[in-house]
Amino acid sequence: MVERVTSKRGAANDDSPVGQSGARRKSDKPQGGAHAAAKAGFDKKTIALVYDFDGTLSPKPMQEYTVLPALNMDPKLFWAESNRIAREQGADPLITYMHLMYKKAKEKGVRIDRDDLVQLGRDVELFPGVAEWFDEIATYVALRAESQGVVVRHYLVSSGLTEIIEGTAIYPRFHKVFASEYWFEAYDLPYPKRVITDTGKTQYLFRINKGIEDLGESINQHMPEDERPIPFSNMVYFGDGETDVPSMALMRKSGGHAVAVHTAGKARSKCVDLFRAGRVDFFAVADYRRGSELFKRTCLLIDRMLADIRIREEMWKLGRAIK
Repeated sequence: MVERVTSKRGAANDDSPVGQSGARRKSDKPQGGAHAAAKAGFDKKTIALVYDFDGTLSPKPMQEYTVLPALNMDPKLFWAESNRIAREQGADPLITYMHLMYKKAKEKGVRIDRDDLVQLGRDVELFPGVAEWFDEIATYVALRAESQGVVVRHYLVSSGLTEIIEGTAIYPRFHKVFASEYWFEAYDLPYPKRVITDTGKTQYLFRINKGIEDLGESINQHMPEDERPIPFSNMVYFGDGETDVPSMALMRKSGGHAVAVHTAGKARSKCVDLFRAGRVDFFAVADYRRGSELFKRTCLLIDRMLADIRIREEMWKLGRAIK
């Protein structure tokens, strides 16, 4: 539910061939000779799995595990008040909740700084199997990939809070986290530094597609499809509902894939509607354990992407041979 790019990571498997560990830091762009070397071979072998957070990887909004309990606030009352203020003021709902949360904290005499939010992130609940999901996917791709050098990256694009996400156990597993963020040192009350809206999420899909992950760089300049490091056809977006529709629609329209998840016994109708509308390839219960419907259906999409990578690589080799 939040957005931010950060270079602080743990032992993730991003930027390395599946089945290995290690991550490339700093710039994501190949430099000089490295770029030339990459062009010497077929280089469209990165698979990107992109996730929403609240309702997708975690059952409830992250604030309901962290800040709201710390303030002894009823989540339903808080969200109702936030939504009412946004409607009355014609304000953005995300900016409204970010401001209201700290206004309530000040009223209660509770100061919550950045480090506090990170610490609170440890209390966020995840759906079954999420913690193991990243290694299980890496293992599957390593077994199924016929093309050498296939890389799997996991991205998070969320309107939630970067600071809370950093405190979760899975934060190091993401190649990049794009999420909402506070500016803590500018004012007495923390001020929203970055807010990721439903439609704003699509910007970050293009950043992944174009390899422009530095938020200081514009993505508006035209880039030919064959120069984009991660084709949309190599991407899957995971979401849980209406807030993910713009991202799902963009992904499907651009040749990528989308999967909707729902809590067991709840909210299935939303996923059915998304499937019938052609917004998603599949939907399933948010059970990330190996052998679940979600795992099996994701693996079907991975098989399709691996086959497509192999086909495009062979076409590339043939084109080089006849020059």
